[in-house]
Amino acid sequence: MAQGGWALEIPSPSLYYQLLPRHQVIIQGKKGVKIRGLWYDGRALDPYRDEEGSGRGGRHKDRWTVHRDPRDARFAFFQDPRTHDWHELRWTGMPPAGEIPAFTDARVRELLAAAKQAGLKPRTDSDLLPLLLELIAAHVKAEQWPGQLTKAQRRERAREVAQVKAAAADRPAPGTAGAAIGSRPIRPVPVDEAVDAERRSRREAAVVQPPRAPRRLGEGSRRRANALLATDEPGDTDADLVRDDETGQGEGQ
Repeated sequence: MAQGGWALEIPSPSLYYQLLPRHQVIIQGKKGVKIRGLWYDGRALDPYRDEEGSGRGGRHKDRWTVHRDPRDARFAFFQDPRTHDWHELRWTGMPPAGEIPAFTDARVRELLAAAKQAGLKPRTDSDLLPLLLELIAAHVKAEQWPGQLTKAQRRERAREVAQVKAAAADRPAPGTAGAAIGSRPIRPVPVDEAVDAERRSRREAAVVQPPRAPRRLGEGSRRRANALLATDEPGDTDADLVRDDETGQGEGQ
C-alpha cells in the first residue's frame, strides 16, 4: 500500500441483495416459495416451477436460494441462476394494485400468532391482509397514546420504524445497475389509506351486480298523466291525426 497506494473500489448495487439473509426453499408449483410462514411469488420463478429441484447437492440439496430483508417483509429477492439477474418476489397477500405499509419480521410473528389465536385457517395469504392492516392500524393509533404502552413496547415500535426507514434507504433505486427487475421506489403509504383501500376492494367484490340508477323525479306521475293517453285507433300517430284534420277525414268531421 505504501508503494501502490490504496485502490478505492465502489461496490455495485447488487451487493445489497447478496448481503441479505438467505433462505433455502422449495418452489411449490403456482404457490411460489414459503419463508417464515409467508408465501412469495413472481414471474421469475416460472422457468423453474416444473423442475424437480435446483440440482445442487450438500445439506441444501435441490433447494433454491432466496434472499429477504427482515426489515421489509413485503418482498423477497431471487437471483436467476442462468442470467444472474435479480428479481423481485412479492408477498402473495399484497393486493395486485397499490401498496401497503412496510412491516418487519416482528409484525409477521404477531400476525401469525393472532391468526392462530383466532382459529383462522386461510387458504391464501390474501386472507391475512385484513388482519395485518388491522394490526398496523392499531399499532399506529397506540403510538398516539404513549401512556398505554410499556417502555419495552415503545422501544420495539421505535426500532421497527427505524428499520423500515433503513431498509428503504439501503435498497437500490430502480434503473441502477444490479437493481432487481420489477423493483420500484418505496412510497410511504399512510396506514389509513391502505386500510380504506382494502375495505373498499372487499365491498366492491361483495357486490354482484351494480345498483340501478334511480328514476327521474316525477317519472311515475308522467306515466299516469292523462296527457299521455293512447290514441283511439291502434297504430295512429300524431302525424296521421294532423293529416286527417287537414283532409277533413279526422274524427268528428
